[in-house]
Amino acid sequence: MDEKELVKSSNNICEKCNRICYAKHFQQNFENWTSGNDDIDKLIQDTQISAHGDVRNALEWIPYDKFYDIKYFAGDKYRAKWINGYMIDWDNNYQNWIRKNQKIIVELKELNNLKNITSKFINWIISNAFGITQNPETKNYMIVLSIICEKCNCICYAKHFQQNFENWTSGNNDIDKFIQNTQLLSHKNVDKALEWIPYDKFYNINYIAKDKYKANWIDGYITYWNDNISGNKNWKRKNHNWERENQNMTVELKKLDNKKNTTLEFTMDEFRKAYGITQNPESKDYMMVLDVEKCKKCNLVCYASYFQQSFHNWTSGNNNIDKFIQNMQLLAHDNVSKALEWIPYDKFYSIEYIAEGEYKTNWIDGYMINWSNKDQSWKRKDQNMIVKLKVLDSPNNIVLKLTDNIIIKVYGIIEIPETKDYMLVLDNKCIKCNNTCNAIHFEYFFGYWTSGNNDIDKFIKNTQRSSHKNLDKVLEWIPYDKFYNIKYIAEGEYKANWIDGYMINWSNKNQSWKRIDQNMIVKLKILNNPKNIILEFTDNSITKVYGITQVPETQDYMLVLDYKCLKCNNTCYAIYFEYFFGYWTSGNNDIDKFIQNIQLSSHKNIDKALEWIPYDKFYNIKYITKGGFGKVYRANWIDGNMSHWDDNDDNWKRAGQDMFIALKSLKDSKNVTLEFMNEIASHNKVDDSYFIIKFYGITQDPETKNYMMVLEYAENGSLRNYLNTSYNELNLTNKINYLFNIASGLENIHEKEIIHRDLHIGNVLKNNDVILITDMGLCKPINHKSSENTRNNIYGILPYIAPDILRGQSYTKEADIYSFGIIMCEVISGLPPYHDLSHDNNLAMKICQGLRPRFNIKVPQSIVHLVKRCLDANLLNRPTAIEIRDKLQELQIEVLVKIQKEINEKPDDNFSINNRVPLASLSYKTHPEAIYTSRLLNFNKLPEPKNSDDYYEQNEDIISQKFSESLKFNFLK
Repeated sequence: MDEKELVKSSNNICEKCNRICYAKHFQQNFENWTSGNDDIDKLIQDTQISAHGDVRNALEWIPYDKFYDIKYFAGDKYRAKWINGYMIDWDNNYQNWIRKNQKIIVELKELNNLKNITSKFINWIISNAFGITQNPETKNYMIVLSIICEKCNCICYAKHFQQNFENWTSGNNDIDKFIQNTQLLSHKNVDKALEWIPYDKFYNINYIAKDKYKANWIDGYITYWNDNISGNKNWKRKNHNWERENQNMTVELKKLDNKKNTTLEFTMDEFRKAYGITQNPESKDYMMVLDVEKCKKCNLVCYASYFQQSFHNWTSGNNNIDKFIQNMQLLAHDNVSKALEWIPYDKFYSIEYIAEGEYKTNWIDGYMINWSNKDQSWKRKDQNMIVKLKVLDSPNNIVLKLTDNIIIKVYGIIEIPETKDYMLVLDNKCIKCNNTCNAIHFEYFFGYWTSGNNDIDKFIKNTQRSSHKNLDKVLEWIPYDKFYNIKYIAEGEYKANWIDGYMINWSNKNQSWKRIDQNMIVKLKILNNPKNIILEFTDNSITKVYGITQVPETQDYMLVLDYKCLKCNNTCYAIYFEYFFGYWTSGNNDIDKFIQNIQLSSHKNIDKALEWIPYDKFYNIKYITKGGFGKVYRANWIDGNMSHWDDNDDNWKRAGQDMFIALKSLKDSKNVTLEFMNEIASHNKVDDSYFIIKFYGITQDPETKNYMMVLEYAENGSLRNYLNTSYNELNLTNKINYLFNIASGLENIHEKEIIHRDLHIGNVLKNNDVILITDMGLCKPINHKSSENTRNNIYGILPYIAPDILRGQSYTKEADIYSFGIIMCEVISGLPPYHDLSHDNNLAMKICQGLRPRFNIKVPQSIVHLVKRCLDANLLNRPTAIEIRDKLQELQIEVLVKIQKEINEKPDDNFSINNRVPLASLSYKTHPEAIYTSRLLNFNKLPEPKNSDDYYEQNEDIISQKFSESLKFNFLK
């Protein structure tokens, strides 16, 4: 199948390209044109159908009226301008061809003897022609060809110049021919081509010497031809023209004396770059446009050259000064920093007296750093910079005068119009730093402020003069109106917002201090003794001091202090808490100090912070139960607990408004001691654990005057109460999960090096599906003093107390583990420990002799063994909390597999397949002297703790029935 058939095979998609290619676009337009000659139509269409992906291979039929300015050239050739230009791509948006080089000059060559055209000639046409047209008068067909340079075989720079010959003339044939010849030789290198440059393309034309002028050239010189070829459909039509550089560049205009021998004139200046020729419209003189004269030393246009070009633009009015400045500039070949300049007096402002013959001022322009070819002027830096003006006593001996200032940068010289004094413009550098340091900038502002107190002024200025490179220790005078939202904190101290914020560095651009932390919170502290201000600052050496201010009403001077936390170096939660210290009190210094200490330690985590909560913030207060050291109530908390600080409201953001909380009354707490507050601090230390009851704060009952702990409310109450009502609904998995929660909480307590000391099931609460530990450190009464305690005085619930503690040993983590073992027995069996026995000295003695609870149901041996370890008489054999937690985690996984299998192999009426115990199994009677509230215990002459004789030899229960009977106890019926 040939190309035509491939294209015709589909109405839209080219079968060869599998898309709508160029060939398709051409084909769709066949009916819209004809040359009037079938052979020519076929030739054009064949090239178009073959142009699938490259439109350059296609010819087109071009109506003759698309050409203008048609001129005979030679033989059968004509030159013309083609309005549309040639195709380069298809535009899907406009559904037409994208073209380039509009109004391009092309060659029209007559196509003679159509009948005898060879295939070779056809291939030549396809390779070189844009298309075919027909002269409507002669009826001759003509090939439309690009004007290709025969030497380069492309449209080179020479061709672009040639196409523009008719658009300009110098008015002199010799000059026109000379310029055109240079252009026709510039095939690939435009550097040697000259151009005719209209005189109005120059401005700022100034006389230099005879027949020589300096000027700025608006357009700049030619660098290359811009074809704007992008090769994609986003190509935009633009005028094709010469690209130029160095607009507004400085050039030299030199009179062209011999217009007949232009070549000779240019040869004489061949060491300089020539750009073209122009003509002065007034004098009619032709002028060469030359690069400015190069420096003989550098052989290029260096800084010295640019300075030299401006010598005629300024004068100091003193020949010696002019000559000195010019000499310095002529030495600045590649280093402009060595040059001086004449600076007009009106380039300075804010001129202030410093000392005899010296002034300080702002220089509008700033100093030179390099030459800008683009702007044809000096590029400058540090506009509005501060400089020093020093009177030049002897202008005629200026070299000697400058020698005196060689260690200081000299920028130039000025003259004061009123006094006619010449002055050196010097860098305002610090003598110590040899730099324009912070101290220099501070010194400039000394005349702009005063505190009204000489001692304070002197002290602030001394800190500023010492701040050469570091602003950390600098002070400033801060007007009082720079503060707002000023609030009392404590005696002589206030909190405020500082509008400006503190200084971090100097901005040369703005000639002022750059500041950060606008509207920051600061502390204002009264300065008691302005006369001895150094001593006052020593007292605040650990706190960042920003400056001093004065209260207009009281005339008190105040230190402006950082309100940041010393530990965090930030305005953390502790700072916000501290702000409110003056707004509340519990009425008890120890409690106030306790709460404040906790708040001051809550830098980034508000969860551990306690607060003083007024009693009227609670409602619906209802009694729940009575504990060992007070009553427990449930209430609604109006505000809810703190979640984070709100900068907009300048207060705490809260969550859980009207939430339920528990109020735990601490009886006899009117005269609570700091020692006791430190005891309950242990609760606060660990309440970030998921398994510890949350401690929110402290309040006071206005009627009883007793203080109350504000705690998280556990919906289901104590675990003991829950077992009494819902034990029959629990399976072994539930029980292990509950024990895992308790062990995890205990692990967190021990990890913080805290001992609970009163761990029993009444201090374990159930809140939905989570088991929580509460009452850390409350095993002693509220007014208990350790100095009054004796070796044998113990507080707690007897069944949960380890035998080593009963014997008077100190509390250890292992004592808590023993208590946990008793809780394990209770949760598994559902029965309170020793519920049918009197909790007296006799029971304490038997516990030391090895008595332990026995299960009333069948229990897996792995659980029995774990309980045995916890209840071991030797505290060194007891596991750690983390060991217990890990073991319980294993049991959680294994309980439905290993343990259930064990149960199935040894069926027991007391242990059903789902491990639920019938309700009747929890029927038990409590001995009237079985006491399950914490109390004072005093036992004497207890035996050395020991395990039962067969403690680890049997694994069916904690202790054997035989051993139990040997102690004459039969408490598990």
